[in-house]
Amino acid sequence: MEGLAKVADSKLCSLSEAIDRYVANGSQVAMGTAQETLIPFAAGHEIIRQVKSDLTLIGPISDMLFDQLVGAGCVRKIRAAWIGNVITGSGYNFRRAAENGAIGIEDHSVLTLTMALSAGAMGVPFMPTSTALGSDLYTTNTGLKTVVCPFSGKTLTAVAAINPDVTIIHAQRADRFGNAHVWGNLGVTREACLASRHIIVTAEEIVSADIISSDPNRVVTPGFLVSAVVHAPWGAHPSPVPGYYNRDHQAFIDYRRDSKTTEIFSGWLKKWVKDIHTEEEYLALLGAERMAGLKLKNHEFSEPADYGY
Repeated sequence: MEGLAKVADSKLCSLSEAIDRYVANGSQVAMGTAQETLIPFAAGHEIIRQVKSDLTLIGPISDMLFDQLVGAGCVRKIRAAWIGNVITGSGYNFRRAAENGAIGIEDHSVLTLTMALSAGAMGVPFMPTSTALGSDLYTTNTGLKTVVCPFSGKTLTAVAAINPDVTIIHAQRADRFGNAHVWGNLGVTREACLASRHIIVTAEEIVSADIISSDPNRVVTPGFLVSAVVHAPWGAHPSPVPGYYNRDHQAFIDYRRDSKTTEIFSGWLKKWVKDIHTEEEYLALLGAERMAGLKLKNHEFSEPADYGY
C-alpha cells in the first residue's frame, strides 16, 4: 500500500476547501453513516457557514446534525431512518420543517437505507429484499416497489439504489492519500462510500501511510476513491469517537433547550457555528475542563497482525 500510495498526490486540505469543492448546492450528501458514533459535526457546521442550500441529506441515524442543518436552512429533502436528538427525543427544527411542509421526507428503515446504498455501491438499479412489505414506508418512499422473484414466485420489495454526490465520514486516523482506519460501529459507512461520487474524510489524526498499511483490513474505504482528507481533531463532537472521547451528553441536553424555538436556535447557531471560524476557536469554546472530562484515558488500538511479505 505504501508503494502505491506514494505515486498519488496528497489529498490533505482544509475543511473549508473540502466543503467548498465537493458540496455543491443541490447535492445529495450522506453523513452519520456510523449511526450514533463518528458523526461529522465539524463538516456539517462548515456546510452551514458556507450557506449551502437545497441539500438532500442521507443517513440512518444522524444524532442532531441533520436537525441543525434543517434549522440553518440548508436542506430541501431528507432520506433517512430517524431524525432527532438521540438523548432527548425530538429534533425540533426537523419537526417544525416537517409539519410546515418545508422539506421533503423519504422514510427509510435502517435496512432499506442499507439496501439502497448497497445497490448504489454495486452499480445495480435496485436491491430485492423481504423487508417493508405491507408497511407504511411505501406511502412516503417512492423508491420502494414490489417485484416478483423469478425463481420462487414470491413478492419482494425492490429498494431503488441511492448514489450520493458526496459521503462525509469521520475517522480515528487517516493518511494523506485518503486511506482511513475506523474503530467501532461502521453502520452503512462502507456502502455509502462505495456508492458515492466523492468522499470527504475528516480524521482525528493524520498518520503515515506505513501506519495505515500495517493494518490494511482496518481501512474503511480505498484511498483512491477519496476526494479530500481533513485533519479535524474533535471533529465528531458531541458524538463519541472510540479511542478518543465519549459522547458529550450535556451538549445534547443543552441543545434540546436551545432549539425549542427558531429564535432560541438562532442564538445557538450564532454561538456554536457562525461565530466559529477555526478549530481552535471551537475547542476554546468547549473549554479544557470539559474536554478533559470527555477524553478517553486509554488511547490504545488493537495490535496489527503480521501479514508477511
